[in-house]
Amino acid sequence: MAGPRLALAAALLCSCTSPVADANSWWSLAMNPIQRPEMYIIGAQPVCSQLPGLSPGQRKLCQLYQEHMVFIGEGARSAIKECQYQFRQRRWNCSTVDNTSVFGRVMKIGSRETAFTYAVSAAGVVNAISRACREGELSSCGCSRAARPKDLPRDWLWGGCGDNVDYGYRFAKEFVDAKEREKNYARGSEEQARMLMNLQNNEAGRRAVYKLADVACKCHGVSGSCSLKTCWLQLADFRKVGDLLKEKYDSAAAMRISRKGKLELVNNRFNMPTQEDLVYVDPSPDYCLPNDTTGSLGTQGRLCNKSSEGMDGCELMCCGRGYDQFKSVQVERCHCKFHWCCYVKCKKCTEIVDQYVCK
Repeated sequence: MAGPRLALAAALLCSCTSPVADANSWWSLAMNPIQRPEMYIIGAQPVCSQLPGLSPGQRKLCQLYQEHMVFIGEGARSAIKECQYQFRQRRWNCSTVDNTSVFGRVMKIGSRETAFTYAVSAAGVVNAISRACREGELSSCGCSRAARPKDLPRDWLWGGCGDNVDYGYRFAKEFVDAKEREKNYARGSEEQARMLMNLQNNEAGRRAVYKLADVACKCHGVSGSCSLKTCWLQLADFRKVGDLLKEKYDSAAAMRISRKGKLELVNNRFNMPTQEDLVYVDPSPDYCLPNDTTGSLGTQGRLCNKSSEGMDGCELMCCGRGYDQFKSVQVERCHCKFHWCCYVKCKKCTEIVDQYVCK
């Protein structure tokens, strides 16, 4: 059933060819709670018309798959959280702003940071939809039907209820890519370059989830004898997906648009990126100072590590402007003891530490 519906959705998207402004994004689904479709009273305004940031094609998909929207929002939230974790010690720390673009004007620049954001967001949707299928939350999909791995021992059973990564991948491709595919830009233009960049990074994010999904097994038998094993396909922890995409960010390829309307390497000495790699078309701002044009929030007031020579160190984080020192009181659990049976009791220890913030 899922196949024909997704095919219908793809056909509907083909009718949308007008360019869409980048001011809004489906990422805004992460910022506002979405009610489940059954919570809407018959005759009330449809849920899809109330959701900000959707392109025309995404709105049509919403109408077909209203129950999916809750999980798209969950996927976007997990992606934002992971982005902020991965860049917590960088000048650009994946800060969100209070509008429907979520990350602000910085996303208008086709930089490495934008590439990572698109990839991790697409990955978040695959992750959330795949899990929702397994948990029976969506009527158009169920447990994974992935083929039995060839290297699985013959006496192990295959067929536990696994995460439906195949469906999650297909749906995420239709929904996330819709905004890019409905645009119609001149061949070889900067706008087309950015569209192709976004599509490449969306795909890299989806493939990261697919690549890291692995076989999980459970033992059955008397007293844990493990006389029988049942196995299924299981998604990796999303932190592993974030770690992999951060590695791809560090090795992202600089690209430019050719006259034929295809992305090509700026430096031909490097290998062409695969579908698992991130690409970018614009150099990154330094993110040192606030800049309304680029959307940079600057690093003034950011905590830094005085003893570090890395990006979290005060010299690099503060861009040479210097830093201020202050005392901070930290309260932590300490002197924890296990009591029979069965709880842990801790004391609270107070410590005064030096902290440093950028000028």
